[in-house]
Amino acid sequence: MRRRRHGRCVDRETGVNFVKQSTDTPLSLFLFFLRVGLNAWGGPVAQIAHLRELTVDKLNWVSGEQFRRLQAVYQVLPGPEACEMCICFGMMRAGRFGAIAAGLGFLLPGFVLMSVLSALYFTHGSGALLPFFIGVAPAVAALIVRAAHRIGEHTLLDKKQYFLTVIALLLTLAGGNFFVILLICGWFRSAWLDGKILRAWGVITLGSIVALLFPGGEIFAKIGENIADPNASPLFDGLKAGLLSFGGAYTAIPFLHADTVGVYPAITEKTFLDGLALGSAIPAPLLMISAFLGYGAGGFAGAVIMTIGVFLPAFCFTLFGHQYLEKITEDRRLSGFLDGVAAGVFGLLIVTACYLALNAFTGFFNILIFSVALIGFFRWKHKFAVPYILGACALFGWLIG
Repeated sequence: MRRRRHGRCVDRETGVNFVKQSTDTPLSLFLFFLRVGLNAWGGPVAQIAHLRELTVDKLNWVSGEQFRRLQAVYQVLPGPEACEMCICFGMMRAGRFGAIAAGLGFLLPGFVLMSVLSALYFTHGSGALLPFFIGVAPAVAALIVRAAHRIGEHTLLDKKQYFLTVIALLLTLAGGNFFVILLICGWFRSAWLDGKILRAWGVITLGSIVALLFPGGEIFAKIGENIADPNASPLFDGLKAGLLSFGGAYTAIPFLHADTVGVYPAITEKTFLDGLALGSAIPAPLLMISAFLGYGAGGFAGAVIMTIGVFLPAFCFTLFGHQYLEKITEDRRLSGFLDGVAAGVFGLLIVTACYLALNAFTGFFNILIFSVALIGFFRWKHKFAVPYILGACALFGWLIG
C-alpha cells in the first residue's frame, strides 16, 4: 500500500519514494531492462555509461548528481555495480517487485547467451567458438575506453576531483588496495569541504601508506582462502565471490579463479581465461562468467546455481536496504565523501581501460581493429552503434583468423 508524502508516493512497507507521475509496472520494467541487458556490451564501465545516458539524459529519472552518488554507494558495496544500479532503479520506480523484475531483465540476456556458449564450448572445445572473437577483444577494449571517457565527463567537476583521480590512478598502478584507495578519496574530499585542510592531506598521506602496505585485494583474498572449502558447491563459490568482491565486478575474478580452477576437473587455467574472453564478447555483466564456470562444474544446473550465488547479494542489498542507501545519497553531509569516492572510482576505471587497450595491441590487425572501433564509438551516434561495430569487428577478426 502506498501513501503520498511531499508530492511523492511512498511505500509504507519499504519507505521507498516513487515519482508521483510514474506509471511503471514490474512487467514494463522487466521489458525495459531486458533491452538494457541486450545492449550491455563492454563490461561494467560501458554498462554504467549506458545506464547514465538512459536514466539521466533521456528519461530524467534522476539528476546527474544523484546518479554519481548512487554509483559511488554501489561501488563501495560488494558485487556487480551495474546490476545493483538496475535493481535500484527498479526499486525506485515500482518497489520490490520492480527491483526483482529490473534485475532479472538485465541479467537474462547475458545468462542465456553464456549458457548456450558454455554448452558449445564444453561439448566441442574452444576451437568451435574463439575464432569468432578474435576481432571482438580489441573492439571491446575500445568500447571501454570510450565509456571511461564518457563517465569522466560527468564525474570530474572540479580540480580536487581531478587530483583524487590522479592519486587513485597512481596508487592502483603501484598495487595499492582498491578498497583503501576509495576510502581515502572520500575522506579527503569530505575533510577538505569541511575546511580541515591539514586533516585532508593527512588522510591522503597515511591512507596511501596503508594502501601500499596491503596491496591489491590481498586482505579480502586471504579471507576467501580461510573460508574456502574444496568440497563447496557452486552456490557457495558464487556467494563468496558476490559477498567479498569489494570494489566492483573485476575484484570477484580472483575468488572465482581460486574456487574453480583445479577444483572442478573441467576447469583449467586455459578454460578460465577462455571464459573471460567469452564474457567480454557478449552483452552481459562481467560476472556472468559464473554461468560459464558453473556449467563446467555441473552442467546447466551448475550454471544456474553459481549465477544465483554471485548475484543474490546484489538483489539483497537493494531489496532490504534501499531506503537506507537512498538516504545516504540524499544526505548532504556525506555528499563530499561520495563525490570523492566517485573520483577514485574513475581513477580505477582509467587503469582498467588502459590495461585492456594495451592488451589489445598484440599485432597490426588488432591495433587496426581497436583504432577503427574507437573512432566509430566516438563518432557514430546511432542507437545500435555498439552491436553493429562489434559485429563488424567480429566478422573481420574471423576472416583474418
